[in-house]
Amino acid sequence: MSRWSTISPIPPAGDLRTLSWATLTNTLGSGLWLAGSALYLTRGVGLSAPAVGVALTVGALVGLTASLPFGRLADRYDPRTLRAALQITQAAVAAAYLLVGSVTTLIVVAVLDALLTAGNLAVRAALVAVVAGPRDRVTAFATLRAVANLGIGVGAAAAGVALTVDTLLAYQFLVIGNASTYAISALLVLRLPRTSRPSTLTTPRRSLLGPALRDLPFLAVSTASAVLTLHHVVLTLIIPLWVVSHTSAPAGVVSAILVTNTVLTVLLAVRLSRAVDTATTAARTVRRAGLVLAVAMLLYATSGHLPAVAATALLLLTTVVYTIGDLWHSVSGARLAYDLADPDAIGEYQGVDQLLSGTVRAAGPALLTLLILTGGVAGWAATAALLAVAGLLTPRIAAWALRTRRPAAPASASRRC
Repeated sequence: MSRWSTISPIPPAGDLRTLSWATLTNTLGSGLWLAGSALYLTRGVGLSAPAVGVALTVGALVGLTASLPFGRLADRYDPRTLRAALQITQAAVAAAYLLVGSVTTLIVVAVLDALLTAGNLAVRAALVAVVAGPRDRVTAFATLRAVANLGIGVGAAAAGVALTVDTLLAYQFLVIGNASTYAISALLVLRLPRTSRPSTLTTPRRSLLGPALRDLPFLAVSTASAVLTLHHVVLTLIIPLWVVSHTSAPAGVVSAILVTNTVLTVLLAVRLSRAVDTATTAARTVRRAGLVLAVAMLLYATSGHLPAVAATALLLLTTVVYTIGDLWHSVSGARLAYDLADPDAIGEYQGVDQLLSGTVRAAGPALLTLLILTGGVAGWAATAALLAVAGLLTPRIAAWALRTRRPAAPASASRRC
């Protein structure tokens, strides 16, 4: 039992544990849907793959617009209640995929789904800040990331049953399972205590251009961090295509790569977050992350010139290197997004940060497919250079941002659940 407690990402009893169980439940459904959605919509519903791709892209792009307004709502109202309400609504929208029978209905459902997902991420960031407090919110963020990876991994594995059966009914069970986890997660979130909001936050803002959008230093730091999020597209989209089309490694190594990343994230996310305790340390760690991720890109490129066994070994070793860079960037980016935010507008700042990273991720598939799958080694090198430059610039930009911050409020004034 004690050995399990040392490797389990679930924290000790308390509000963070409650939020962790809610996250684990929710991401079990996410894993079901991520693994089975493409086959459900094509083999089950009968839509073409290009049509599905277009519909989901439209949904993702429209969904980006929800980050900022929902972040602002989380500053004015109880983020616990707001998140629970969003998840109940998402349960209904997730179930609506059962009604999809055409590209038009798919676009409608995908847009609603993406809007709620983007809004939920911004509200979750605000809720994490409230639950954990200023000192522990980055560790809490890392804990929830580890829990989420565990949930997605288990959910994706469970979806394998439906994928093996390969019938419309089996795929529909995945849809129902995903919708159910949203509802259960909402009930768990409601077990958290309500948040008391200072009266200053209930005053309506007179300007549509809130403080986060006027904060140029913060925008610069978040943009640099957002550029680094391109590495997520590399892992989830580019590597599977690269393995099957440009290397001699067996296709099965793609699953091994994703499992390696998931396991290391569960084991290391919280440990690595503990060293990132200030914005200055975070900026330096982002620089290190950019350089490590750049090295990983060059190593992935090399795999295309090796025999099968050597290519497989290099791909798995590189994934270890990649995951270290990924985790350094994740925890450091979270620290910067929280510590550089106006304490009275945490939700809005997280919404802007989510908007910038979401925009890069939306553009990433087209950009990296062109660069890497068409350009080969030169494309990998260009991607590595982009990640390295973004990392190297971050400490200087963050120092500028820190010089413009207002003095922090006394610890006694921090908001807690």
